[in-house]
Amino acid sequence: MHPAFAHRVMSGEEAAALIQPGSQIGMSGFTGSGYPKAVPLALARRITDAHLRGQHFKVNIFTGASTGPELDGALAMVGGMQMRLPYQSDPITRKLINAGEMQYTDLHLSHVAQFVEYGFLGKMDLALIEVTAILDDGRVIPSTSVGNNQTWIDCADKIILEVNSSQPMELEGMHDLYYGLGLPPYRDPIPLTAPNQRLGTPYLKIPLDRVAAVVRTDKPDRATAFKAPDEGSKRIAGHILEFLGSEVKKGRIPASLLPLQSGVGNIANAVLYGLEEGPFENLTAYTEVIQDGLIRLMQTGKMLSASATAFSLSPEGAAEIMPHIGEYRDRIVLRSQEISNHPGIIRRLGVIAMNGMIEADIYGNVNSTHIMGSSIQNGIGGSGDFARNGFMSIFMAPSTAQKGTISTIVPMVSHVDHTEHDVSVVVTEQGLADLRGLSPTQRAKLVIENCSHPDYRPALRDYFQRAGRLSTGKHTPHMLTESLSWHSRYLRCGHMLEDKG
Repeated sequence: MHPAFAHRVMSGEEAAALIQPGSQIGMSGFTGSGYPKAVPLALARRITDAHLRGQHFKVNIFTGASTGPELDGALAMVGGMQMRLPYQSDPITRKLINAGEMQYTDLHLSHVAQFVEYGFLGKMDLALIEVTAILDDGRVIPSTSVGNNQTWIDCADKIILEVNSSQPMELEGMHDLYYGLGLPPYRDPIPLTAPNQRLGTPYLKIPLDRVAAVVRTDKPDRATAFKAPDEGSKRIAGHILEFLGSEVKKGRIPASLLPLQSGVGNIANAVLYGLEEGPFENLTAYTEVIQDGLIRLMQTGKMLSASATAFSLSPEGAAEIMPHIGEYRDRIVLRSQEISNHPGIIRRLGVIAMNGMIEADIYGNVNSTHIMGSSIQNGIGGSGDFARNGFMSIFMAPSTAQKGTISTIVPMVSHVDHTEHDVSVVVTEQGLADLRGLSPTQRAKLVIENCSHPDYRPALRDYFQRAGRLSTGKHTPHMLTESLSWHSRYLRCGHMLEDKG
């Protein structure tokens, strides 16, 4: 380790003692990878001691996206977070947010870094960043996620680095940190024209005078298990692959498709697995996370390269891949999420976006964040960045939830994250609705007939027909009171949809 860092080495408890109540902290972490694991646990213990003495001790936590139990879980359990943004998937955190005991700001992931850089979110007191290693010459190798790490480092008054020896040294060279963004009105175009192109450096730039502590740890990332694709997921994947094949035949996209973006989760992985059996070759990905399905496509030779900001592997995937991660160094690029989610790059590359949803309405509006319009699940994440700016946006879900007791195709969504203007395709295991160029009433007919479950299709047809007769306007006919009654099933049955994160 470089001498400038070596004399700042201390324990997690000593580093946590540097954090003051009310601090605004930017922490590393994206979908359970690359998040700090020692200092947050020590901070949770410090907060517990403060609360036992009757002292108020809460902090504001900014990350790249979701983290792990040593961070979100530990701090939520002791009531240590006043504000959380921009995305979370921890059940305790979610419970506190929905109980009104923790503030939560849900942001598009492409907005977070620039909101901090512009000063919209106030001063950043501390950056707490996990890294793989500090080399003898002072260069710092990032960890398994990049997220907003460089922004936290650039903007924070003080920096704490967690050096995690469990992260493989073979990650060196996989990252691409681009430092040419600048602030308006002096921003230049980002000259990225291919998913695997590299523009910057593999190393984080750390201002030595602001490094307050270096903490050693050896705890592995949280690896989230994925379910084996069930019959419904396979059918969704099949509909999407058939649709992409038809787009190729029509000459709208090349035979190698366009760069793919895939949200996190079981259905998303099922689509990636389905591509193994599909006819498409020489695939690329410009996405947020490297999942098991993407690695398998590389292993089979179907995918040439993938660009992301983090890994999000299953326990089996991590055990298989991480010991050999150096073999993928030239085919995987990990970038800052300000680049991985950049609207201009997404549009330039023509990314095909595939994301999950909680529900869609018959006109093509999508709810991907809330139950009953008021209870947050995880957050919008990067789905809006890709849906609004991609070549096409595909949203997918089973047609029912809670063992068939709830329809995910409804007359009107209870919360709108993606308006009908940003949704190209809706797909369930029942079928696929291509909504491009259709009027609202044309979309409604297609969504009802192609995507809704047969058990709910007659009721949806009846609603649409009566709305067409009785509503004042005929462009997007609705009966507002009746459309809201569809969501009362959640309240009557006490159901909550499973975590989509």
